[in-house]
Amino acid sequence: MKIAILSGKGGTGKTLVSVNLAASCKHSTYVDCDVEEPNGHLFFKPTEIEKQEVSIKIPLVDTKRCIGCRECVDFCKFNALAYIKDKLYVFEDICHSCGGCILFCPQNALSEKVKLIGEIQTGKSTRTTVMSGILNTGEASGVPIIKSLLQKCRDTDEFVFIDCPPGSACIVMESIKDVDYCILVAEPTIFGVHNLAMVHELVTLFNKPHGVLLNKCLDDFNPAEEFCIKKGIKIIGRIPFDETLGELNSNAYIAVRERTRLKGLFYTLIQDVLKEVTDETAINP
Repeated sequence: MKIAILSGKGGTGKTLVSVNLAASCKHSTYVDCDVEEPNGHLFFKPTEIEKQEVSIKIPLVDTKRCIGCRECVDFCKFNALAYIKDKLYVFEDICHSCGGCILFCPQNALSEKVKLIGEIQTGKSTRTTVMSGILNTGEASGVPIIKSLLQKCRDTDEFVFIDCPPGSACIVMESIKDVDYCILVAEPTIFGVHNLAMVHELVTLFNKPHGVLLNKCLDDFNPAEEFCIKKGIKIIGRIPFDETLGELNSNAYIAVRERTRLKGLFYTLIQDVLKEVTDETAINP
């Protein structure tokens, strides 16, 4: 079963939830798809790390064949190509590696060359397999790394917890497209409601079973909870505002490995998610 953990912004508690859910299972795989700022490894401190380079293909110009027709320039929606003073330029840092310019070139003046954009690191932390994607600074898109990450764990029988990038951009879409369930982590603020609404719209668009986990809960009025009630969104759990949990998290400790009472909280959450997925499957075979 693949479970994605999302939030509309950073700092909501997405990694806290992802790491502790993965550590609560007998055997699991944790996948850090926040390839621009991966930090799950700081908690797991994996050993036996194996590295795999990830590359893309970008256009290479044959100046002898190019006649300056600009077909490729007109095609590229990312402005990664420009024809200036009788020469075609490729701006590699903003190329999205779609390959369309090569197909459209009537003179076959464009071919492909390999460009390294990052790497995948895989290690072990007790009973958890830890996988992290790392995008090189300045690269246009982390989607190829996320695709490679998820391909590596596609056939596993373990629980897979996917720590998604914040927001709702293409890299988040790639992270959730094959998951069985989405957990939306929300803070008890008006700003938290705005971000929750954003990711809720995304998972609804993808028709993914989902529920909201309310984090940093106090006894006061909770705008995120009110939003869920009004919209009829399932609340699958609540994490109280807890100084011990906050201190453990800020020091990169895995809470369920340090405090028994916190392990119970996250274990219960897994059971509730499993029940939700089972019920959803029964309704929509």
